[in-house]
Amino acid sequence: MTVAGDQKQLLHLVFGGELENLQDVQFRDLKALDIVGIYPDYATALTAWKSKAQQTVDNAHMRYFIVHMHRLLDPQSN
Repeated sequence: MTVAGDQKQLLHLVFGGELENLQDVQFRDLKALDIVGIYPDYATALTAWKSKAQQTVDNAHMRYFIVHMHRLLDPQSN
Protein backbone atom coordinates (compact mmCIF):
# COMPACT_ATOMS: atom_id res chain seq x y z
CA MET A 1 0.00 0.00 0.00
CA THR A 2 1.28 3.45 -0.81
CA VAL A 3 0.44 6.94 0.33
CA ALA A 4 0.33 10.22 -1.56
CA GLY A 5 3.40 10.67 -3.73
CA ASP A 6 3.87 6.88 -4.02
CA GLN A 7 5.93 6.79 -0.82
CA LYS A 8 5.94 3.61 1.24
CA GLN A 9 4.33 3.80 4.65
CA LEU A 10 7.07 3.51 7.22
CA LEU A 11 5.03 3.08 10.39
CA HIS A 12 6.46 4.27 13.70
CA LEU A 13 5.04 3.72 17.20
CA VAL A 14 5.58 6.33 19.93
CA PHE A 15 5.13 5.15 23.50
CA GLY A 16 6.54 5.74 26.95
CA GLY A 17 6.42 4.99 30.61
CA GLU A 18 8.23 5.30 33.92
CA LEU A 19 11.46 3.34 34.20
CA GLU A 20 12.55 1.34 37.25
CA ASN A 21 15.98 2.98 37.06
CA LEU A 22 17.85 5.21 34.64
CA GLN A 23 20.39 2.57 33.60
CA ASP A 24 17.96 0.11 32.01
CA VAL A 25 14.77 -0.01 29.97
CA GLN A 26 12.62 -1.77 32.54
CA PHE A 27 9.20 -0.19 33.07
CA ARG A 28 7.71 0.21 36.56
CA ASP A 29 4.17 -0.66 35.47
CA LEU A 30 3.40 -2.12 32.03
CA LYS A 31 -0.31 -1.38 32.52
CA ALA A 32 0.52 2.33 32.80
CA LEU A 33 2.42 2.62 29.49
CA ASP A 34 1.41 5.66 27.47
CA ILE A 35 0.73 4.63 23.87
CA VAL A 36 0.97 7.97 22.10
CA GLY A 37 0.18 6.67 18.61
CA ILE A 38 1.28 5.16 15.32
CA TYR A 39 2.61 7.54 12.70
CA PRO A 40 3.18 7.19 8.93
CA ASP A 41 6.79 8.40 8.94
CA TYR A 42 9.70 9.15 11.24
CA ALA A 43 9.36 12.94 11.07
CA THR A 44 5.77 12.86 12.33
CA ALA A 45 6.70 10.35 15.04
CA LEU A 46 9.60 12.54 16.13
CA THR A 47 7.31 15.54 16.51
CA ALA A 48 4.95 13.49 18.73
CA TRP A 49 7.90 12.10 20.71
CA LYS A 50 9.33 15.59 21.35
CA SER A 51 5.96 16.86 22.52
CA LYS A 52 5.48 14.04 25.04
CA ALA A 53 9.10 14.19 26.21
CA GLN A 54 8.77 17.93 26.87
CA GLN A 55 5.52 17.43 28.79
CA THR A 56 7.22 14.99 31.17
CA VAL A 57 10.60 16.70 31.53
CA ASP A 58 10.13 17.10 35.29
CA ASN A 59 9.96 13.31 35.81
CA ALA A 60 13.48 11.92 35.33
CA HIS A 61 12.19 8.33 35.17
CA MET A 62 9.67 8.99 32.39
CA ARG A 63 10.96 8.02 28.95
CA TYR A 64 9.39 7.98 25.51
CA PHE A 65 10.56 5.85 22.60
CA ILE A 66 10.09 5.60 18.84
CA VAL A 67 9.77 2.05 17.51
CA HIS A 68 10.35 1.50 13.80
CA MET A 69 7.36 -0.78 13.24
CA HIS A 70 8.03 -1.05 9.51
CA ARG A 71 11.27 -2.89 10.34
CA LEU A 72 9.37 -5.39 12.48
CA LEU A 73 6.69 -5.90 9.83
CA ASP A 74 9.20 -6.38 7.00
CA PRO A 75 12.65 -7.30 8.39
CA GLN A 76 14.09 -7.62 4.86
CA SER A 77 13.67 -3.90 4.16
CA ASN A 78 15.23 -0.88 5.86
